Amino acid sequence: MDKTHTVTGIYIFGDSLLDTGMVFQATGRMYPPNATYFQGRYSNGRIWIEYLSDRLHLSSKQTNNFAYGGATTGSTSNSYVPSLLNQVQSFTQTYQKTNSDGLYILWAGANDYLQGLSSATVPVKNVISAINLLADTGARNILVANLPDLGQLPATKNTTNSVSLSALTQAHNQSLRRSLKVLIQQNSQLQIATLDANSLYRNAMVNPAAFGFTNVISPCISGSNICKNPDQFLFWDGIHPTTAAHRIIGENAFTTIQEAGIIRSDSILVP
Repeated sequence: MDKTHTVTGIYIFGDSLLDTGMVFQATGRMYPPNATYFQGRYSNGRIWIEYLSDRLHLSSKQTNNFAYGGATTGSTSNSYVPSLLNQVQSFTQTYQKTNSDGLYILWAGANDYLQGLSSATVPVKNVISAINLLADTGARNILVANLPDLGQLPATKNTTNSVSLSALTQAHNQSLRRSLKVLIQQNSQLQIATLDANSLYRNAMVNPAAFGFTNVISPCISGSNICKNPDQFLFWDGIHPTTAAHRIIGENAFTTIQEAGIIRSDSILVP
């Protein structure tokens, strides 16, 4: 099979870990608030897909972002925030034929569990349905991220839900891994790379110094107070990473698609 070696565009679907301003625009630039968040991102600076886009030498015109902060994977009652499936359905209805040299990025599921869902079955099914919809319109190169331990976020780790959220994270990631394996067996055209966010967060928490962090437990912002050294923090707020952490996620995403053969190492000019 002839493999793709250059990516000519990225197409992004998911939640606040990918949103570069959709909710910000939808709320009349009110949320996330400008005083403590950077230009509509749920962080203090650029986020990982922007760092990845830089590494792939893509222009803003080649970056197509449909992700909304707060998105769940499936049915949603919030008209402002389309779910992962809604985002992908809208995209595939608009573009019946997709760019086969594009990279399609999906990351969702955390909000399903943080909002109280107690089974991993439906969210994983929704992620797989979203990938199938994209594949049906010609998408070939997929990057899907698993979930960091949702019971170990600053906002959750001292709550009564911590243990169950950790268990749900594990169930989600195991089910996602199995389902992606089946999908690849069923469709030999698909190249699916998994961004292992779970291991990345865990490694940062176990060995912060290796990542340049001194604090992997507390959020940098507390109310309107901002810490003095945000680049040394893993978390910007109770749930979302700092731009320093996003940069590391972006680097890992780049390595992941390289190792999957979606891009060839010699096709990338290191700036």
